[in-house]
Amino acid sequence: MGTTVSAQTGPPTLRRRRLILAICCLSLLIVGLDATIVNVALPAVQKNLHASVSGLQWTIDAYTLVLASLLMLSGSTADRFGRRRVFQLGLGLFTLGSLLCSVSPGLEWLVLFRIVQAVGGSMLNPIALSIITNTITERRERARALGIWGAVFGLSLALGPVLGGVLVSTIGWRAIFWINVPVGIAAIFLTQFFVPESRAPRARRFDPAGQALVITMFATLTYALIEGPHRGWGSALIVSLFAVAVGAAATLVVVERRREQPLLDVRFFRSAPFSGATVIAVAAFAAFGGFLFLNSLYLQDVRGFTALHAGLLTLPMAGMIALFAPVSGRLIARWGPRTPLLLAGPAIAIGALLLVRLGPHTSVGYLVLSYVIFGIGLGFVNAPISNTAVSGMPIEQAGVAAGVASTSRQVGATLGVAITGALVAGGTGVGFTVASHAAWAVIAGCGVAIAFLGFVSTGRWAAGTAERVRLSLVADKSADADADADADAGEVPSDRTSSTAR
Repeated sequence: MGTTVSAQTGPPTLRRRRLILAICCLSLLIVGLDATIVNVALPAVQKNLHASVSGLQWTIDAYTLVLASLLMLSGSTADRFGRRRVFQLGLGLFTLGSLLCSVSPGLEWLVLFRIVQAVGGSMLNPIALSIITNTITERRERARALGIWGAVFGLSLALGPVLGGVLVSTIGWRAIFWINVPVGIAAIFLTQFFVPESRAPRARRFDPAGQALVITMFATLTYALIEGPHRGWGSALIVSLFAVAVGAAATLVVVERRREQPLLDVRFFRSAPFSGATVIAVAAFAAFGGFLFLNSLYLQDVRGFTALHAGLLTLPMAGMIALFAPVSGRLIARWGPRTPLLLAGPAIAIGALLLVRLGPHTSVGYLVLSYVIFGIGLGFVNAPISNTAVSGMPIEQAGVAAGVASTSRQVGATLGVAITGALVAGGTGVGFTVASHAAWAVIAGCGVAIAFLGFVSTGRWAAGTAERVRLSLVADKSADADADADADAGEVPSDRTSSTAR
């Protein structure tokens, strides 16, 4: 990525670096809360706005779909126009979207305002992380900062169900969006006064064709999965949407291979660790998204628990995520990413398999046991995804690789809600419980996939594929540097293939 161009004249003091970290963590806090707090409110939204299961799916997936589609675009936009400026714009849009969600008169408006939230959300966490890594450059201090970053994310996941339960039970579901407003406004002003502006010296070009294809692929696939149970899987519309999604994916590969600076360098996928991390991220967050969606409806609609009671029951799962995430980091530092992945996959699978037996009168102790095991798996899985994705990549490509991993997480969350929702569509009461058994089996399958891919993508053969990709990227970077040198010297460079063209 090159050396960052910063607007400030000297490095920030330790006190200011800590303040910058705290400001960036504010964005992580509201986005992390949003990931779990909205799920707790779904039954209340369903009753108040007379929503169907597919309507609830769109309440979640409209957000994650847009977020997944725009994450990489937001990163390149921040590199070009300034990270602080785009970060503040994201905070503003997320805050505005939250306020609008709280006054939505109907389900369609709520989905629309969730999209506004997502556009802003796409400009928050990746850019905040970029601000941190460009502000805190000393290795040990950066490691501590990223540890705090991870802890805040775990805290936000743990607080979401409980805080959401309190707000829904005492005020109403609209209150879950109010809490974002003061935090967002405070973060905007603090960013203006304390966060230095910075941008990449050579920002990547926009890729409108690639961006349009990514949106088309995600949108058509998600729509087909959500609406398939109602319109019929064999209907002309649903079949056509699946065909468009496949066509968009194939076209994306062709288009991106030919672009000088693509949105997504398809050569990355020749690296087994990178490809493995991408699929693991999709599987892990499909399991997480499906769990939150199914569990919230089960606890409140089937069991009749209040939103607060449901949030408290989910707390052990979130607590395990917060507890085992740093343990996973230490295991990676000592033995590499394979160990935590081999622990994560079976734990997710076992936790979900326990819920395949779910009934309308399953004991609370049994539920908590399954939640704890499931949470342990999720706690182990997140850190090795990022570590494996960037394994073997040149340092200047690590940010792009991590961006793809972040996008894959959101894609997974979108698909998790879409697929599990499709499996339980139309089921109520005991019917919902029986229908959910297949959904929990799918989530268990995600755990098995994580364990298998964690083993395959972290061995000697996988490291060899990553090294070959790294050498290819380094060689093309050197060719580009020679071309730039020729141009600076007034010479006409030879016709070379760009470092991102293949």
